[in-house]
Amino acid sequence: MTSRRHFLRELGITAGALPFLSGLQSFGAPTTSARKQRLIFMFSPNGTLPAKFWPGKSGDLSESTILAPLAPFHDQTSVLKGISNRVGGDGDSHMRGMSCLLTGARLHPGNIQGGGGPPAGWASGISIDQEIKNFLQKNESTRTRYGSLEIGVAVPDRADPWTRMCYAGSNRPLAPLNDPYQMLDKLYGQTQERKAYASILDSLGADLKRASKVLSSEDRILLEQHMTLVEEMEREISATTQAVEIAHPEPELDPNIELVNDNTPQLARMQIDLLVNAMANDMTRIGSLQFMRSVGQARMRWLDINEGHHSLSHEPDKNEGAQNKLEKINVWFAEQLAYLAGRLKKTPEAGGAGNMLDHTTIVWVNELGKGNSHTLDDLPIVTVGGEATKNPGFHHVGEKVPHNRFLLSLANSMGHTIKSFGEEKWCAEGALNWS
Repeated sequence: MTSRRHFLRELGITAGALPFLSGLQSFGAPTTSARKQRLIFMFSPNGTLPAKFWPGKSGDLSESTILAPLAPFHDQTSVLKGISNRVGGDGDSHMRGMSCLLTGARLHPGNIQGGGGPPAGWASGISIDQEIKNFLQKNESTRTRYGSLEIGVAVPDRADPWTRMCYAGSNRPLAPLNDPYQMLDKLYGQTQERKAYASILDSLGADLKRASKVLSSEDRILLEQHMTLVEEMEREISATTQAVEIAHPEPELDPNIELVNDNTPQLARMQIDLLVNAMANDMTRIGSLQFMRSVGQARMRWLDINEGHHSLSHEPDKNEGAQNKLEKINVWFAEQLAYLAGRLKKTPEAGGAGNMLDHTTIVWVNELGKGNSHTLDDLPIVTVGGEATKNPGFHHVGEKVPHNRFLLSLANSMGHTIKSFGEEKWCAEGALNWS
């Protein structure tokens, strides 16, 4: 039994690594009394459509067609208008919009030339997700196996300021893990280990059956979800891989046209499922979910859209066809946010303390306010669930409020009581408060 428990602990599936299983304490598991708080950043690129995104004068979120998929979470959703990326410096708006988005710090001088402005390099500071991760990892009660997980969906295989929003520090960009199979390996070990995992679960059947008798109904659901995840993900990834091999699009001569597989929606769901499961098992409390990249030319053929996303975002407002397609694209991103929020809400929290969404703040961000103007004002920011959404609804927080103040408020909501973040001058008025 000792070796089996050791092996399971290494895979993150013992009672000790599943602190939400409060009923397993009689089997040697520690209890966790501290209330967990989690934070997830979800990124989508190329700006939004202000007329379709922002609620009307009444402030009713139902007036936004783009935010319509979030209707089930109306009472846990905040939409913040008036926040601007005022960091400045070298690089074009897309570069600064992306790599300054979570860092609040300027880009280093560099040799990467954008569509405007002086060339630039990587960001000069740590991103807020990593700042909070480091804070949580210092405390044994909030330390987790991975600290944070950086997950990508259809992020191109390249490295530049347009593709990175998470930074471990100055000049230290973090690449999102783009492949669900690799994420599965990261969380649960290589294929051979997963086969051993399955056989060990079989041999532990009697133990788990005894344990289930002392579990609450919520904990029993979590245990069952965990036991079936790996097998289900293996099947889905295998099927998706075969589909990719059969239906992989032909390469094109234009390197600026980025091909996105038609099974991207399925891959997105897999990545979200893995992130939620990892958080349910307390493998991490900080996550990022990056869709595509800034200036990305993803062609979303599953939405019957064959043009590149970035090209569409540059079309004038009077181009009704382009506007309709951009609306479909942004609604699709909102649907992914709704799926993530729904998965969290359906997953019970430890000891019957509500559900995971109650203790998880999701922040939906974009590098631009509007694609065809390249504005860094009125960034479309949405929070769902958790501590950062104590006052749901539409909030016009001011005009050109530095986004550093918003990032600072997220850190404070996680118990990290720092006084400034990124460029200090933009935090002179303190953390943003929209309650």
